[in-house]
Amino acid sequence: QVQLVESGGGLVQAGGSLRLSCVGPGRSFDNFFMGWSAKAPGKKREFIAGLDWSGDTTNYADSVKGRFTISSDNAKNTVYLDLNSLKPEDTANYYCVADLVWIRLTTKPTYWGQGTQVTVSS
Repeated sequence: QVQLVESGGGLVQAGGSLRLSCVGPGRSFDNFFMGWSAKAPGKKREFIAGLDWSGDTTNYADSVKGRFTISSDNAKNTVYLDLNSLKPEDTANYYCVADLVWIRLTTKPTYWGQGTQVTVSS
């Protein structure tokens, strides 16, 4: 069983910043692609960002490019999502996701964390 544990959500004003953290699989995760997806009420789940553990490959949704940054600390088995210049429309439950296949990570990830709520007030 692959466990993903997120933290770092909260309430922030528009224009503010947050850092989300996700502790990845306890076993060797060098083969996993890791990322973040978001689900807002009344909207479809949206892929936000993803990377491989080498950090050589990253990808972002167009809606967050230039504002969000995904990174990893392999020694801590942790993936981060830095959210900057937040907008009210970024409000959602953010899930850490993982998969062994890149395309699945961006469409239908196999492994999910429990989610952490990000609320951006105007």
